[in-house]
Amino acid sequence: MKVDTYLFGAVEVDPAKVIEFPNGLVGFEESKRFMLVHEDDQAQPASYTLQSLDEPTLAFQIVDPASLGFHYELNLSDAETALLKSPAPEDVQVMQVLFKQEDGGQSQITPSLRAPLLINTKARVGLQKVMETLRSNITLSNLASAV
Repeated sequence: MKVDTYLFGAVEVDPAKVIEFPNGLVGFEESKRFMLVHEDDQAQPASYTLQSLDEPTLAFQIVDPASLGFHYELNLSDAETALLKSPAPEDVQVMQVLFKQEDGGQSQITPSLRAPLLINTKARVGLQKVMETLRSNITLSNLASAV
């Protein structure tokens, strides 16, 4: 299928590569179908663009939390597990949405720690898990130091 996007122009999307978020994303509940885009010359890209197939102007930059020193241990409800089609743990990829934060005239790119994306890579279905508070089961590592 051919999709017009704001960032990438008209692109051909293999329907088997579409990731569905049945509940959409926070603030963008009407967009349910997405594709992942990354630079072709990157074997292991540092980040991906999550491009909406329902809204051409909607795209998010996402990263693997491990690349930023975060590790999530998440408990899923029965409803969340069902929505993800009961995946094996190794079939779930956790990603963080990046956003631009303005503070006193300075801007920086920050990960959304309280609302990671969970994607069942086999079933190509995902959800955004919104957490009211950060719990102690998120570990941060200092990437500047030798491990």
